[in-house]
Amino acid sequence: MINEPIVTYEEAVQRIQAVGLLPLAPLFPEYPSLSSITPKENWHQDNDLDPWLWRSRLAEEGVAAYGKFVKKKAILVSREYYPWVHRLLADPRVMEEQYDAGLISREAFKLYEIIEEQEGIDGRALRSQAGFGAKEDKKTFDQGLLDLQRISAIVICGTKEKEGLAEGKVAWNSSAYETSGHWMKRQGIEPFEGSVAEASELLLHQLEKHASAAALAKIQKAFATN
Repeated sequence: MINEPIVTYEEAVQRIQAVGLLPLAPLFPEYPSLSSITPKENWHQDNDLDPWLWRSRLAEEGVAAYGKFVKKKAILVSREYYPWVHRLLADPRVMEEQYDAGLISREAFKLYEIIEEQEGIDGRALRSQAGFGAKEDKKTFDQGLLDLQRISAIVICGTKEKEGLAEGKVAWNSSAYETSGHWMKRQGIEPFEGSVAEASELLLHQLEKHASAAALAKIQKAFATN
């Protein structure tokens, strides 16, 4: 059963391979999320059983693409499913053409250019280099990242610890970002060369094997596959 509880990272890998799409938090009705199938007491414990740490490891090891691809919500997409999802969400034009056509904001385009030049860049460094270091600029920075993830232009490829901290000081690890194309190439994942309709058909065919009708309807709407 896709909603059966899991405890270990290895079980998480198997579940993602089985379901293809796994939101971090509940997103679709009658459909699992990482938080719904793992013990609440294991979260944020900073150990091998902490699902919060798995999300980065899954991306780093190429098990799944990770990003806020749908409704500003984080989703893990298996390496098998991601080429289809990328085809559904991404515009075939290069980013400069999308920017010239008014499809992405100036801020998002600026962030993309920096990420493309420094694949795997730490979020803190990205924010600073893009000129969004001021407190009042955080919302603009976050929105730019969301816009790029929504069209599957970038993925969260892992996390990085803050450098230069004094002994005994701690800080939250920062997300690292990579262009989707670079992440796929680095992980040995071939892009899907078929049409949007073909990608949609393949995705839905796989999801029909385990998703309920209610979940499938919401997933269809989220990925605009209907």
